[in-house]
Parts: sequence; structure tokens; C-alpha cells
Amino acid sequence: MQETKELNALFTLIDDPDEEVYSTVSERIVRYGKPIIPNLEHLWETTPNEDTQERIEMIIHRLHFTDLVNDLTEWRNSAHHDLLFGALLVSKFQYPDLQTAPVVQEIERIRRNVWLELNSFLTPLEQANVLSSIIYNYYNLKGVEVNYSNPDDFFIHKVLESKKGNRLTNGIIYQLLCEKLEINARIINIPKQCILAFYATEFDYSQATANPQEQIHFFVDASTGQAFSHQDIESYFSKIGVSANPSYFRPLPNKQIIRDLLQEIAQCFNSPEKMYKKEELRELIELLD
Repeated sequence: MQETKELNALFTLIDDPDEEVYSTVSERIVRYGKPIIPNLEHLWETTPNEDTQERIEMIIHRLHFTDLVNDLTEWRNSAHHDLLFGALLVSKFQYPDLQTAPVVQEIERIRRNVWLELNSFLTPLEQANVLSSIIYNYYNLKGVEVNYSNPDDFFIHKVLESKKGNRLTNGIIYQLLCEKLEINARIINIPKQCILAFYATEFDYSQATANPQEQIHFFVDASTGQAFSHQDIESYFSKIGVSANPSYFRPLPNKQIIRDLLQEIAQCFNSPEKMYKKEELRELIELLD
């Protein structure tokens, strides 16, 4: 963006020691939107003072966050909540300059490898075995324990890079592949787990049903790809002392999955210096309520 007298004046006031002046100046700068970011980056490079650099970094962060709020609002209001696009928007919270094309291409590469091994004569369990074998054995995606000290475990592009993800991110990848392969499997709301239910082919989860559990062939643990029977799930509910409510067996809407992902990430930023990120994540979560 071409610098004007007003911009130059605002830039000279970024290092003003009066917090009220700085707050007013930063608000004015943020109104210029993302096109002003290259100017701020140049200012950062030519500014020797570290405190001023930190202020510039915060203004750039606010510009990226404002853009993310707009994008997530548009995603929320869309007729179809594309799960991959939603997960990529979440990644842009921490990595605003993320190039999404390589992520889309990597998901497509895995999908194609699975598709080459599928045929119309396979049973749902055989389809699941092929899918799990490609993801966890051939592609080598590993399941790791939820670790709130490592936010990268919650960002899909980082999971694909490291081939290590927690139960939720692995579940998102698994469901994405099922969607693209037209396999009727979705993440469901089993407490403290990320489990995918493989439904009967003709089951339409957009239609209300009294007991969706009756439409489920079996279940898959998103962390490992291991298949579970109905008896296994009943044993789990008995172990944790919870009654098997029919709501646990309904597919989670994609909007809810992304909201859950944001809630998990918010738990990664509890230190005082990162509390502003926690507040921003709460704002994004409220957008999806």
C-alpha cells in the first residue's frame, strides 16, 4: 500500500509511551485492512527498538485475526460447511500465511491411494480396513495423546507434515477421506473419545431418527484406525459409568467439529503472555455457537 501523510504520522506514533495514544493509533491502522501489512513488515525491519517491534507484531496479528473472523463468519453462514476448509481456517489462526493448496493436494493424494484399493464388492468393514491400512500403515499417520503444550497437534497442515496427530485431528482427516470416497462414516459424540461410526449405506443422517445406533455397522477409533463392535462401545460406557444416550450416536455436524477443535486449541494458551490468544479463540468459538 502506498504510504500517505496520515499513515506516516500513525507509524511515528506506534512507539508512543502513552497506552491510550497507542491504542487509538493501532485501531486506526487496523482499519486499513490487510493491504497495509507489507508496510508494517517493512517498518518492523527498519525499527531497532524491540518494544516497538512487539507492538508492530501485535498490530499485524490483529489484522490477520480480523480477516480470519470475516472468513469464519462466511464459512459459518454458507450452506455447506466444508470440513477441510474449516480446519484450514483454524490453522490460519496460528499460521496466517498458510498456503492451503499443498494441504488439499496431500489429502487428495491419500484419497487416491485409498480409492485404488477399493471396489464395489467390499463390505463396509473391508472398506474401513483398507482405509485404516492406507492411513496408519502406508501413510504412517500416528496417534498421539492430547498435549496442550503443543498446539501444532491441532493444526491439520502440521499433522500432515509430522504425520502425528491427536484423536480429534486424526478423526478429521479420517472423516475427510470418507466424505471424498463417499463412505458413510462420520465422527460421533462418544464422551472423551473421537470415534467414527460406519452407518448403513442408505442412512441419511440429515433426517431425524429415534435411535441412530441401529443404523451403525461398527465403529473406528480415529487415533489408531482400530475397529470396534457395538459390544465394545457398550463396555466402554459401562466402564465410565455413563448411559448410552441415542444422541451419542448421531453424527457431529462439521460446524460442531470445528468448534470443538477451537475449544481444544484454546486450552493451549493459558500463560499470561498468551492469554490474548485464548480470548481470540473464545471469540471464534462464540461465532460458531
